[in-house]
Amino acid sequence: MTLNAYSSTPSATDRRPRRALIALGIVCLALVGGALYFQYARGEDPCPLCILQRYGFLLVALFAFCAAAFPRRGAGRTLFVWLALLSALGGGIAAARHVWILASMRSCGFDVLQPIVDGLPPARWLPGVFRTAGLCETPYPPVLGLSLPTWSLIGFVAAGVALLVARRGRGRD
Repeated sequence: MTLNAYSSTPSATDRRPRRALIALGIVCLALVGGALYFQYARGEDPCPLCILQRYGFLLVALFAFCAAAFPRRGAGRTLFVWLALLSALGGGIAAARHVWILASMRSCGFDVLQPIVDGLPPARWLPGVFRTAGLCETPYPPVLGLSLPTWSLIGFVAAGVALLVARRGRGRD
């Protein structure tokens, strides 16, 4: 943490990356909130890949918040930024697979993924959020011309780019 010579509060150069990490976490939580809106208000049941994307956004948010809690040059922040990047990569892979399934009109393998995703502990703790109820190949109406998995993929790419920029600029004061 960069401190002013006359104060024990973080300087403006340290607050900017923290604010960006906190904003990223809030956006990721909002995206999961949007998914819950589509599930409950519009009746679009989540498939196994949808649930994996929710996990991805929640992990990016968690790790971004943890990174924001550490000093700018600390190893803790670096670790959590890398964990957030890995979470964005994993979520992006699930979203890309989902986009591919919708484009190719194939099945996601509901019988294969469903027991795995539903067997994870959060599916037992919060079944309304983490339990699968739909099929990956179900075509729901697009939002602004794009499917929800496409928007999810865009979100993961944007989060990854933001984290890479934050990681790359970590040595600058």
